[in-house]
Amino acid sequence: MIGIVIVSHSKQLALGVRELAAQMVQGKVPLAVAAGIEDPENPLGTDPIQVYEAIASVFSDDGVLVLMDLGSALMSAEMALEFLPETQQQKVYLCEAPLVEGAIAAVVAAAAGRDIQQVIAEARGALVAKATQLGIADISPSFVSSDSLTTNAELPTKQIQLIVSNRLGLHARPASQFVATAARFQSQIQVRNLTRNTGLIRGDSINQVTTLGVRQGHELLITATGPDADEALAALQALFATNFGEDNTTLNSPPVFQHQITPPTHGELSGIAASPGVAIAPVVHYQPTPITITQCHVEDVETEWQRLQTAIHTAQREIQAVFSQASIQIGDAEAAIFDAHLLFLEDPVLLEAAHQRILEHHINAEAAWQAVVDEVATSYHTLEDSYLQERADDVIDVGQRVLRLLVGNAPTELNLSKPAILVATDLTPSDTAGLDPTKVLGICTTSGSATSHSAIIARTLGIPAVLGIGAEVLHLEDGTLMALDGESGKAWVEPEPDTLGVLEAKREAWQTSQQQALAIAHQPAITRDGQQVRIFANIGSVADAQVAVAGGAEGVGLLRTEFLYLDRTNAPTEDEQLAVYQAIAQTLDTRALIIRTLDVGGDKPLSYLKVAPEANPFLGSRGIRYCLDHPDLFKTQLRAILRASFGHQIKIMLPMIASVTEVHAAKTILGEVQTELSQVGIPFDAAMEVGIMVEVPSAVVLADRLATKVDFFSIGTNDLSQYIMAGDRTNPRVANLVDALHPAVLRMVQQTVQAAHAAGIWVGLCGELAADPLATLILLGLGLDELSVNPQAIPIIKQTIAQLTVVEAQAIAALALQQDSADQVRGLILNQ
Repeated sequence: MIGIVIVSHSKQLALGVRELAAQMVQGKVPLAVAAGIEDPENPLGTDPIQVYEAIASVFSDDGVLVLMDLGSALMSAEMALEFLPETQQQKVYLCEAPLVEGAIAAVVAAAAGRDIQQVIAEARGALVAKATQLGIADISPSFVSSDSLTTNAELPTKQIQLIVSNRLGLHARPASQFVATAARFQSQIQVRNLTRNTGLIRGDSINQVTTLGVRQGHELLITATGPDADEALAALQALFATNFGEDNTTLNSPPVFQHQITPPTHGELSGIAASPGVAIAPVVHYQPTPITITQCHVEDVETEWQRLQTAIHTAQREIQAVFSQASIQIGDAEAAIFDAHLLFLEDPVLLEAAHQRILEHHINAEAAWQAVVDEVATSYHTLEDSYLQERADDVIDVGQRVLRLLVGNAPTELNLSKPAILVATDLTPSDTAGLDPTKVLGICTTSGSATSHSAIIARTLGIPAVLGIGAEVLHLEDGTLMALDGESGKAWVEPEPDTLGVLEAKREAWQTSQQQALAIAHQPAITRDGQQVRIFANIGSVADAQVAVAGGAEGVGLLRTEFLYLDRTNAPTEDEQLAVYQAIAQTLDTRALIIRTLDVGGDKPLSYLKVAPEANPFLGSRGIRYCLDHPDLFKTQLRAILRASFGHQIKIMLPMIASVTEVHAAKTILGEVQTELSQVGIPFDAAMEVGIMVEVPSAVVLADRLATKVDFFSIGTNDLSQYIMAGDRTNPRVANLVDALHPAVLRMVQQTVQAAHAAGIWVGLCGELAADPLATLILLGLGLDELSVNPQAIPIIKQTIAQLTVVEAQAIAALALQQDSADQVRGLILNQ
């Protein structure tokens, strides 16, 4: 007999649905409930373990149908499947049918002896009778229309009209914030661009919001229908009032230089100036592996839908990894581009359209996905505004990633043995974010624009770029000498000696100006009244270490060791880790190197480490918790770090410390490794300092006790902020709550600094807040001894510190602690 599982946030609701459904068939159909959580104060929620147990209790070879209410219920159901044996997973079907009507229709069909596909069909068609009675002819979803949206007539609709002040309108980043905010509320949010006289669209769809074509000065009508309509509109209005956190006075655009290249010369090609600087190097072509899609008929539509969902989930994990690395390379502000990529994969309208194509047309997942992605891209291309048209590149980037996973293509890798100019048809934002500026000296493409996200990333990385060059460059042989000038938008193939001389002179002038800036960056960061603050770098590779040293870093305040564990099927060996740690230490010479031990979990899952799926991984087995649960893995890393410490200034930093007990446990294991190395005569730094990351509120509360057990603190404001504000910083729907300039976070920083100094240890800060020049004044006033930032931010942070005094910084910091919000803190700083 087919089993039915009801998954709901509310246990009372689920039990009521089960009772109603059971009465329809007199208990003939196995029914199980997985609903609510064991929290008396907040019982609403879902638990994947409950879902797994419910499925197991009604499982049969005839199949199990799982019906869910909304939100995380689907995620819990998906996670529950991973606990089942593969043979059973294939017989469990997650169904999007309405919970109440779908359950009743499903049990009746199951009791009548229908097979699983017929039961699913009955559940999905459960609203037809109701729709017919109400006179609704078509209840199917559509990407381009909001006609299918229904509202509750018993609940009033509230509305506001707002003027958009952002210089570039609702482009990807503010649109992402809008959608993430709208999705936080139960109310149905709809938007109309009054200036362009559009129809209403869904406010929780990133693509529909972006394709409204909203520019600076446009007026929007925003409606909210639901129990929290007022709160939803107030939150959205706050985004507009704060300009979505953007500064209209500056744009990431190429600076203007005095040097100019004049009349056309031999081999000269004209294009678009996208990123300043001169590059002279051999050409190397970059061509991603083409993806060929063939549409075919499928009978098992549910399997195709599951294939697409699996590919989307894998793509989400890949994008999270790109975002993490991009945050190091280019900073959080520009890395936020990838927040929009994640929202694209969560767009309910897009997913509904793909699902509908698979179900109604019985086509394979690849063809259905390609079709809906093409529709979305076309909707961007048809916009009048050229800047918004270019957002189609992001859609295609994400779409291709999912297609690659569906067809099983390996990612295209770019392995350069020596520096080169990259020639390509185009580069996606993901492609560009992964480039190594020490190897890719310039970019030359036949398409693209200066306002594309790829161009913005290239400028941030400092890679000269000329886009929109003629297609003839695609036929050049690898190794052909090319020169390009990213300011004038020109390129030269095998340039004449005279042209080469002018370009080399310009390049030297550029390099001289950069060296002058670096000379300042290599000086200590000292305030006007004589206090020095150490400026370290956050890195995630040997190449990052080289960039950090070149950029003036006085040491490495955070080596993220997770990069050693990525893109492989097993953990790195002790010798593999040793080689990397030694290479970085040698690059740093006598500078300090703080190595954070493995911090997996949360937003950094590694499948081969067998971390069981968790309902909330940020509150689960991550950081030091995981390492203490896997002492063999932990010891391997500690041995490598200790061996590398001999003759170098290496320190160990333990992540995610929440208690004194964890510090004792970690230091006990460290002592065991030290003893083992001593017994076999392997040298190491016996006096190596051990510190902890302060990123959990309990660590702040216990800071006075923890400070007596370790040699230093490093505050991780990225995680500390999300735990204080109870908001997942990787979840676009609540990420706007996580702001390290919030007074609650700043008070935690102050408390930590005071406890550390009272115990006679130093304290640094390695979160993204350290790289924000706006925050430097307050951090200096709070008494931080060290700031660790992404390498690109070192010059500006040092320059900012040199303009301040400790006395004025302390006064502003005291005022900041008395504010009510992060926006008020920013206003306080800007008014200085």
